[in-house]
Amino acid sequence: MPRILCYGDSNTWGYATVPRADDRYADHERWPNVMGTVLGSNWTVLEEGLNGRTTVHADPIEGAYLDGSSTLVPILRSHMPLDVVAIMLGTNDLKARFGVGAYDIASGIGVLLGKMTLALAGRNGGVPKALVICPPPILNTFGKFDFFGEMFAGGREKSLRFPKFYQDVAKEAGASFFDAGTVIATSAYDGIHFDPNMQAKLGRTVAGVVKSLGVS
Repeated sequence: MPRILCYGDSNTWGYATVPRADDRYADHERWPNVMGTVLGSNWTVLEEGLNGRTTVHADPIEGAYLDGSSTLVPILRSHMPLDVVAIMLGTNDLKARFGVGAYDIASGIGVLLGKMTLALAGRNGGVPKALVICPPPILNTFGKFDFFGEMFAGGREKSLRFPKFYQDVAKEAGASFFDAGTVIATSAYDGIHFDPNMQAKLGRTVAGVVKSLGVS
């Protein structure tokens, strides 16, 4: 029974842009579970989304625990054996407080891929297949959340440069790559998160990408 872990931030957690209990999409609405429905009941989908998670930055305001590089290995090993690990991070790294550009954010993904290799959380102590998902660009407008404009100052321009650098990092690590911005867009609700139809479209599309990895 193949096992896939989805490691991400609030867009993997399912932060809702429309009214939902606890501001979270229902299980069946979140892209990892949409993907799982398409893949079929023989797959096990493990959701590991966390609001505010970064690639490698301990957030000095929202919490050091948001550093995705510090929690990846124990999470991988707690869910082993894994066949595929899908990583979609980088949006929170755009926060102005971190002062890093698109290249450095993509390099943070490279750090995570390196840690994944060392974790040996695959079958028989091997390494799971890695899928790097580049998040779509954020917007320049943030709805009623005016403070996002300062928090993410310059972020859209950086996020538009993500695909090239993410693809380069994935290629160097031998990981598969998918640019989510080719099929979905962020919501005008807050400029950061995904509307329900975008969650669904992402899940269906990523299912096709995962099928192409040849895992059975």
